[in-house]
Amino acid sequence: MKTLVIVCILISSSILTSQENKVLEPKLENIAWISGHWKGEAFGGITEEIWSEPSGGSMMASFKLINDGKVSFYEIEIIREIENSLILQLKHFNNDLKGWETKEETIDFPLIKITPNKAIFDGMTFEKINDNKMNVYVDIHQENGSIETVQFNYTK
Repeated sequence: MKTLVIVCILISSSILTSQENKVLEPKLENIAWISGHWKGEAFGGITEEIWSEPSGGSMMASFKLINDGKVSFYEIEIIREIENSLILQLKHFNNDLKGWETKEETIDFPLIKITPNKAIFDGMTFEKINDNKMNVYVDIHQENGSIETVQFNYTK
C-alpha cells in the first residue's frame, strides 16, 4: 500500500512538472493572463503596471515608479506579434514625459518561449503565480558590464 501511494505521488508530480514546462505557441492569447492592473514594490518605491487585453495583434502597458510620493519615471510597453513570434518593446520617460531613448529607439526583448505560467523574453520574464499574483524579472545592465536581475512582485 505504501509503495502504491509513493508511485501515485511520483506520477502526479511528473504530470504537473511536464504541464509547467509545456511550450505554448507564441500567441498573445497564451499570455493574456498578464493583462490587468498590477501593483508592487521595487527600486525602493511603489510600482504600478497596467496591461491591456490582447487586441489588434498587441498588448500595451503603462508603468510608473513612485518614490517619496512623487513619480520617478514612466514606461510605455507593448507586446506585439511579429514574424510568428512575439516581441516586448518599451520606452522610458522622466516624470515630465521627456524620453530617455531617442525618438526612433526602443528597448527590445524578443520572445524565448511561453509555458502555461511563464512568458520568457530575452531579458524579461513574466511568471504567473495565480490569478492575482505575478512576478516580473528584469535584467538591468549595470555600468560595469554586469547584469542585475530585479524582481517585481505584483498583485491585482
